[in-house]
Amino acid sequence: MLSQEVLEPRLSGLIAHLYDAAVDDSLWAGTATRIAETLGSTSTVLKLHGDNARVNLLECTDNLMVSEREQAWADDWHRKDLWVERSVAYGMQRIITDEDLVTREEQARSGFYQEWLRHLDIHHMIGAVFPAADGAIGVLGIHRPQGAGAYTGHERRQAAIVLPHLQRALRLGQRFAAVAQSHAAALQALDRLDTGVLMMDGTGRIIQASSMAERLLRENAELAVIRGRLALRPPALHDKLLSLVRGAMETARGKIANPGAALSIPRPHRMPLALEVAPLRASASAFGEQRPCVLVFIRDPEAPIAAARLRELFGLTRTEAVVAAALGRGASLEDIAGNMSIGLATVRSHLKRILAKTGTHRQAEAAALLARSVSTISNH
Repeated sequence: MLSQEVLEPRLSGLIAHLYDAAVDDSLWAGTATRIAETLGSTSTVLKLHGDNARVNLLECTDNLMVSEREQAWADDWHRKDLWVERSVAYGMQRIITDEDLVTREEQARSGFYQEWLRHLDIHHMIGAVFPAADGAIGVLGIHRPQGAGAYTGHERRQAAIVLPHLQRALRLGQRFAAVAQSHAAALQALDRLDTGVLMMDGTGRIIQASSMAERLLRENAELAVIRGRLALRPPALHDKLLSLVRGAMETARGKIANPGAALSIPRPHRMPLALEVAPLRASASAFGEQRPCVLVFIRDPEAPIAAARLRELFGLTRTEAVVAAALGRGASLEDIAGNMSIGLATVRSHLKRILAKTGTHRQAEAAALLARSVSTISNH
């Protein structure tokens, strides 16, 4: 058993670590070991018991890990954890020891002890069960072998200090994880749009760019990034962009009611790029107001349409999908025939089948449908 002089600094360090791990989940690994060491123990398990006997093992010390061959056996004992079952009946958020839950005789003759605890060299336990997200039951179990001695009242008090911090850290971590998932989903959605999206400040400095935006910046000489800021060529066009950005920033700050503006960017021998500027208002929180920003949307009307997606949507053949993608980009039948090195009559035959499979009746109607049905260019 650790003396109070040694235990107190470790306890405060553990609590600080729990909150650090909630903010940065890369620090979560090893938390069980820190808990065990703080409570003078050899093993710790943190898990969630959910509906339908589902168990989510959040973290445990290395000595509780089993081989892949034994995993099904271990999963079964986690579901049939006698201490968890008794702890729930004993009371949520109450620090308990094995002595509160089972007698020595019952523990010694139970399968839970004979087959599971003995295998892990567990004899003494201190911990608690507590309510967790989505109706699950959180479990904190801290253990040591028989020769280490039973847990004392002082160690109960130390565990009682840790428990509420552990609960709060888990709630924070789960909330941050949900926010991170939403953020990742938003970024993936942006990356799959055929519209490039830039987040910029009021000076035109790029804060974040979607994959499509980066692609458009690379492939179009009319767009440039100079010292981290978006620039348009020629200079007169760039001046218009800066004016739109300033207006959008004023709107984002709530000073003027300007919902956004658009700009056409000419390209030699190609259709112009379409650029739109929109305000992104600041969101207030207890930790300070976020900075207002500007969103810039850039779209290339000649961007290739994913032919594979058209095949999936409308049951087109490979060649029909290539023709359909060209139609969606606004190409004429003559241009399609020339680019594919096939006869005009063959293109018309493909068009007829495309009209039938898409349920459209005219070339213009089919082109509009095809252009709007697939809004992504994806390498995934």
